[in-house]
Amino acid sequence: MPKPSTPTTLATPATEWRAQELLLMSQVMRLVGKSLAPEVVLREMLHLISELLGLNRGRIVLADFVGDIALNGLADRKPEPRHPANHPTSRIRYAYGLTKTEIAQGRYGPAEGITGRVLATAQPIIVQDIDAEPQFLARAVARSQLPQDIVAFIALPIEVNREVIGVLACHRIRRRDRQLNDDVAVLKILATLAGQLLQLQALVGAKTSALQAKNQLLTRALETAAARYGIIGTSPPLLQALSELERVSEASASVLLLGESGTGKELFARAVHLSSQRRDQPFIKVNCAAIPDTLFESELFGYERGAFTGAQSARAGWFEQADGGTIFLDEIGEMPLAMQTKLLRTLQEGTVVRLGGKREISVTVRVVAATNRDLAQDVQRGLFRRDLFYRLNVIPIRLPSLRERPQDIRALALHFLSRANQDNQRNVSLAPDALARLEQHPWPGNIRELGNVIERLVLLTDSTMVPAKELRRFLPTDKADAGGVGGVGDTVDKGDAGDMQALRAAATLNPPAQAIVREYQAAQSHSAEQLQLALRAHGGNQSRAAQAVGLTVRQFSYRLRKLGL
Repeated sequence: MPKPSTPTTLATPATEWRAQELLLMSQVMRLVGKSLAPEVVLREMLHLISELLGLNRGRIVLADFVGDIALNGLADRKPEPRHPANHPTSRIRYAYGLTKTEIAQGRYGPAEGITGRVLATAQPIIVQDIDAEPQFLARAVARSQLPQDIVAFIALPIEVNREVIGVLACHRIRRRDRQLNDDVAVLKILATLAGQLLQLQALVGAKTSALQAKNQLLTRALETAAARYGIIGTSPPLLQALSELERVSEASASVLLLGESGTGKELFARAVHLSSQRRDQPFIKVNCAAIPDTLFESELFGYERGAFTGAQSARAGWFEQADGGTIFLDEIGEMPLAMQTKLLRTLQEGTVVRLGGKREISVTVRVVAATNRDLAQDVQRGLFRRDLFYRLNVIPIRLPSLRERPQDIRALALHFLSRANQDNQRNVSLAPDALARLEQHPWPGNIRELGNVIERLVLLTDSTMVPAKELRRFLPTDKADAGGVGGVGDTVDKGDAGDMQALRAAATLNPPAQAIVREYQAAQSHSAEQLQLALRAHGGNQSRAAQAVGLTVRQFSYRLRKLGL
């Protein structure tokens, strides 16, 4: 018995042919068990029938409409009535023993040649002698490339869903001791297997398409839900935070939002409120970093008439105003220790006592707190009460930084661009390379910094389409980060705070080119002395003073309030 890897000889006994057939079938089924990809299984199947049965130059010709629908529609495709106008064109898709040129030449018009006729009629055709058959085209392989012996050609239809979609064909030396009918029987089995494989791939493809469509619907649903809260993005870290938020939305436990400044903590706090049953009740936001220590109690808990000089009437505090709804305590880490004790009592007992009052007032409020500080570390250092930390940290949700969700930068940039264009009656667009450049920036100031850069770009650019080259001047540079945008703040830090003349010289209204974009600065970036010097240098004009120290007016005013100036 010859080795399976070598072509069979003309003297092979019938019993050995049966062994070759069994080996062929077992190998083909083994292939199917490993992979359902037609490009893998079908080509190797053609290789095996050549090596084991001597049926050479095997090819599988598929109708061109199969390529048009990429096999995915075959599962639901209805057979068309057989009519000359419906006969498809076809070409060789899989082959063994043919060169690339020969495969490319294997194209057939409607009902053209033996292959085209099989595809059009759904009937097998066996050509006993290709030299005696005028309809045999010898298109893929020239007759001169075939053996001089009498060559037969076997072509069998491949069906999917009772529709002929292709042809399995091969050459065969006529003078052999093996019966032609045996070869035809084996090829019929393989043609059926090829059809089933293609149909299975079609079914898998249809199922995959359905799952992809469903996934797109779910993605759009997530995007819609995010847009409903004003939160833009579909990156996994953001969706994880949103998922956690929605899972706890119906609870009444306190939520602690953790993350860097500028990651959208207020939007998330509002999302907690909107996704809960309290959505129709008040949502009160309190910036703990902007309230002077002496006003904390009256702001949070209210006061009675006469509680202090100027208290002409009673006033409800933020907790009373949020009764039934949600109160958002932003920058909770900035709250003084004395107030932390009173806040803890309110959270534990659900009551408030107004400043100057004696009556306890019941309130039902859900607390959402936020901080960019490490409260656990502040607890260790004695800067934050441990019991209050545990009371707030019931449901911690970490908000990802913009660096962790680079795929959201493009959508956020386009959102800010659209908003800035509408607010300023501009029509500025970002070129693809500019959007790519935005995705590469580290964004230390997170979403807030990105929004500021886009707004600044819209206001200052002279271009309608902003390329990456122009965008660079609006992004913070290494030189700026080193202090080039510090302006007056740098001068003061170097010990020249007493020199008002030098201060005025530094704080000009014509900042250097790199100062167009201000580096992201923490809330503690400037001392009270620096801010006061800048104000005096510009006659109390906050706008000019803010520009001189590299801040926006909002940031400048915020620092003044925080320092009690």
